[in-house]
Amino acid sequence: MMGMFARAQDLADGVEFWHSQERTGWLMKQGAVIKTWRRRFFVLKQGKIFWFKDDNISSVSKPRGVIDISQCLSVKGAEDVINRPHSFEISTQAESNYYIADTDKEKEDWINAIGRAIVRHSRSMADREVLDYS
Repeated sequence: MMGMFARAQDLADGVEFWHSQERTGWLMKQGAVIKTWRRRFFVLKQGKIFWFKDDNISSVSKPRGVIDISQCLSVKGAEDVINRPHSFEISTQAESNYYIADTDKEKEDWINAIGRAIVRHSRSMADREVLDYS
């Protein structure tokens, strides 16, 4: 099973992340190896969350990483967990990762957008199962 964070080229999967995004914005995230907080530009589109070093996104931009919504179990506020304002957590069976928005509204908007994407993905999976068994 592939982890939540995969190589960008493996998961971009034809998603044109440079236009018509569902949500974009700056968030802080921890580095995968060195656990310092880094500011990255995030793009949510078609069940994937891409992140970049800057917000000048084009068809030749290379994502620094990708989160596959199909691996996500939940998204929720995390101020109490990491003791940082405007923070939230994205969880899979394997791990939880934390992000910090600039404002509480930004945090809530990201949680709502990611939550809707998780629901859309789970509905599409349920629809496929119904089709497979008919």
